[in-house]
Amino acid sequence: MDPMTTLNITGDAAADELLGGDAFALLTGMLLDQQVAMETAFAGPAKIRDRVGTIEPTAIAAVDPERFVEAFKQPPAVHRYPGSMAGRVQALAAAVRDDWGGDAAAIWTQGDPDGAEVLKRLKALPGFGEQKAKIFLALLGKQCGLEASGWRAAAGHYGDEGSYASVADIVDPESLAKVRATKQAAKAAAKAAKQ
Repeated sequence: MDPMTTLNITGDAAADELLGGDAFALLTGMLLDQQVAMETAFAGPAKIRDRVGTIEPTAIAAVDPERFVEAFKQPPAVHRYPGSMAGRVQALAAAVRDDWGGDAAAIWTQGDPDGAEVLKRLKALPGFGEQKAKIFLALLGKQCGLEASGWRAAAGHYGDEGSYASVADIVDPESLAKVRATKQAAKAAAKAAKQ
């Protein structure tokens, strides 16, 4: 990740600035991106930092779990499921602390990994399944300067240029609208296939 990547995901300049400058914040935003709007999920790390005083993984892992849940519940809530998602963020923080020396960016930089290895490392994180890992890999490659060979192939269709399939493609309000339309079409197709 470049030292300061400019991202435009949340519609909030301070939240986007945090995402662009802090690898763990970006990873946490991706973790939170389920069952809430993308902008809400990716604004979560800024809310956490503002309420807890840090977004540093070692410190987050050490926060009293009840206090952390309360920080998630404070209006506006970090996530619609504050208890379970607070636990997931702390588990992610502990994994980054224990497995990556507290450096989230090491997941995609340590040892100069190729795209397949980065994907494997992401999938090993708590709360990161196949789809979430591929989307995050695409976000790193498309917007954060990741140069790992084969990242597009490892990211699947999320790595395709102009796919507008995920948060990896959001650079402005227009691209956000395209991503939303793509997601709605995919949901409609899935619903139709079940009938």
